Amino acid sequence: MSLGPAGASLNPDEAENFEDMEKQFAVKAVQHMTTYWAILEKMKGSQLSLTKMDDEIYEHFQRDFPEFDPTETIDEDKMKSKEGKERWRNFMMAYEKKIDDYNFGTMLRSNPKFEYGEKETIFAMRMQFYAIEIARNRQGLNDWVYEQAHT
Repeated sequence: MSLGPAGASLNPDEAENFEDMEKQFAVKAVQHMTTYWAILEKMKGSQLSLTKMDDEIYEHFQRDFPEFDPTETIDEDKMKSKEGKERWRNFMMAYEKKIDDYNFGTMLRSNPKFEYGEKETIFAMRMQFYAIEIARNRQGLNDWVYEQAHT
């Protein structure tokens, strides 16, 4: 879909059906979320690779966000503040040509101790999801999902 050249005004009478686009986005985001959960139920997160670049992403994430504690609840306000957005944008741009859909919206659990739920899920970009979930998996914080599914 094209909205026209950058800076051009959007004429709602000529725009494609945004409601359909939103539904398609929601379907893709939910599919990603349910697929990831199903994988965690079948394999311990600590044994899982999310991308071919997990090591690089993890090291980069630790370098750029040394204060991030994957065991804690994500401070969504801090993450989405002006400073937070800038830090994440800089981090994500390193993967623009390396990771498909690096900036596609997805769902992220705010805390690794909980399942996806209305109050426990935040909207994030794909690279934020990868960075945070790789860190959680490396620390074994998602292994409980597998263990719960096999008890």
